[in-house]
Amino acid sequence: MDLLSMLASAGGDKSVAAVGKQLGLGGADTDNLLKSVAPALLRGLQKQTSGDGGVSALKRALETGNHQRYIEDPTSVVSAEAIQDGNGILGHIFGSKDVSRNVAANAAAETGIDAGLIKKALPMLAGLAMGALNKNSGGGRELGDDGGSGGLGPLAGALLAGDDGKVGVDDVLNLAKKFF
Repeated sequence: MDLLSMLASAGGDKSVAAVGKQLGLGGADTDNLLKSVAPALLRGLQKQTSGDGGVSALKRALETGNHQRYIEDPTSVVSAEAIQDGNGILGHIFGSKDVSRNVAANAAAETGIDAGLIKKALPMLAGLAMGALNKNSGGGRELGDDGGSGGLGPLAGALLAGDDGKVGVDDVLNLAKKFF
């Protein structure tokens, strides 16, 4: 399952549209932007969860971060608080502002959308990604419930549906599964 599908299954379509509206982008441009940055967000998350304690840290963040609010209240994702939270998420995922700048530059080259707009979008999209993970994992509670799913509990069936050839949430969670 890719990030777009995960956002849709979590009910995040309106929140994605709110990000696009905030940036002055139409629906197609917003979707292209999300498709362009999602692999980098997920690779960063994969890198963070691959280290010692990484999955536990993700579970804690999902349990305590209240990220589902960005899905449940589409207007919240564009607030100053959400952007601050998203910048914190990006710091954990990418490790430096240079990586965020490179992601924005690459997405700009791929989509034709101004890199400055993409830099503004990244914290909101990072918050939405965490919101989708939160909603799809029962607030992180379903991570770590073994049930024969490598520590991913009921979330495993929905997210580990197979390899689609793209770096996605299924790939991140397949990696995380190895640690349980």
